[in-house]
Amino acid sequence: MWYLCMFFHRLLDYRKAEVESLAQLFLDDNDKWSSLEWRLPLHHHPDSPFHYVDLPSEDVARNIANRSILVKGMYEIWGEGSSYEELEECIRSYPDERKLPYLEPGTTFKITVDSFGKVISFQDQNDRIQRFTYIPFKGQVNLKNPDHKFWVMETDDYGSSNGLPPVDGRRIFFGREVGGADRSLLPTYQLKSRNYLGPTAMDAEMAFLMANQALATPGKLVYDPFVGTGSILVAAAHFGAMTMGADIDIRVVRDGRGPDCNVWSNFKQYGLPMPVGLLRADNNLPPWRPGLKEIFDAIICDPPYGVRAGGRKSGGRKLLKGTVDPYTVPDDKRTDHIPSTGAYSLVECVHDLLDLAARMLIMGGRLVFFYPVLREDDHVENHFPEHPCFKRIATSEQILSSRYSRVLLTMVKISPYTLEIAEAARIKHIDFRENHLKWLEDGNLHSAVFSPDPQLTATGDSKLSKEPKPKYRGKYV
Repeated sequence: MWYLCMFFHRLLDYRKAEVESLAQLFLDDNDKWSSLEWRLPLHHHPDSPFHYVDLPSEDVARNIANRSILVKGMYEIWGEGSSYEELEECIRSYPDERKLPYLEPGTTFKITVDSFGKVISFQDQNDRIQRFTYIPFKGQVNLKNPDHKFWVMETDDYGSSNGLPPVDGRRIFFGREVGGADRSLLPTYQLKSRNYLGPTAMDAEMAFLMANQALATPGKLVYDPFVGTGSILVAAAHFGAMTMGADIDIRVVRDGRGPDCNVWSNFKQYGLPMPVGLLRADNNLPPWRPGLKEIFDAIICDPPYGVRAGGRKSGGRKLLKGTVDPYTVPDDKRTDHIPSTGAYSLVECVHDLLDLAARMLIMGGRLVFFYPVLREDDHVENHFPEHPCFKRIATSEQILSSRYSRVLLTMVKISPYTLEIAEAARIKHIDFRENHLKWLEDGNLHSAVFSPDPQLTATGDSKLSKEPKPKYRGKYV
């Protein structure tokens, strides 16, 4: 059955990917419904917040809407039109067997007027609600906790004049709410109220999106090899998953800023289950014993790529260059010893991450991680890392500056890890390293991102440009 999915107008590239990932949690027949079918309402732009999606049942639609971060609501549409007269005709023709169960005596209901791209005054909202007297409601109005919620949603014929996706014609929807977002989730977990934060703490909204992409659910074990202050694991734990993390900086995972301000206190703050364990571990030298495989259901992380923080690996500069021999820490200094570290390029970090995931994820497990790209590259999709064990199922972009963006890659494990697979992955990695941009191999993304734009340097100050900006500037307005 077709349901109208209304999205929040943000992170546009992430919207469908999140819904399609959540569908894997709630659909019974994953083969038949492996890819969802979408269609746009009449006259709507692809970036419009309104999309129709075909789902097998109301329960599936409700579950997706209730858990999603970017879905505002799912609706069973009783009618749509370019005017209220056309809308009335559609509603009257909607099958009675679909309408009557929600109009019975003894039930309560509420009608809400919403809009996209304009503001409707309280008086105009009441006037619109009065238009629906032809619907034979027999229940009582309840504005606080109704049994059934009905929505009137409008878009205007505003073309491309207000910075929003253009709409060629006015469209009005009327429908019954099947499921809606939890409006309290993000305010509850917002970073500014978090006990323990670091400079690279993941935004709460993005952390929950990553947890949804990874299908975090009760009984699953989720691992973050760059745990930091634990923002991603907090989101996974909210959905009931068991969590485990590691970081190369022992001061982060062991000490924090004191006994009441550390990674553990972030979980305690929200009443979440504590992580199974937090390790001081190096992604370049994983601590797992040989032969240990397929432990984690999902690996979710934000690898260090040199913008806010650079990657580090164990050894120190002299040790990594071979100018000094490996050393043993004396027993009396082990307690407070901070191991030496050296630079860890992004290309090496990503290769180690893929090898870790190939070895430690169960079959069908998901690897979800951010990856930086320079937007000036016309063929940037050719530079995404690959591995023979994985199939990339979602790529969502977030533009951060005129030159730089990051993509959220979601991969699913489709093949068991073997020595042959590891060798094939090594060869693929060498090819990836040799053919990728120079900034990736050097790990010097910071200078690539923040160096002057060559086009601006050639043409002069951008403030002097008289070219008008386009009316609709794309996905991140």
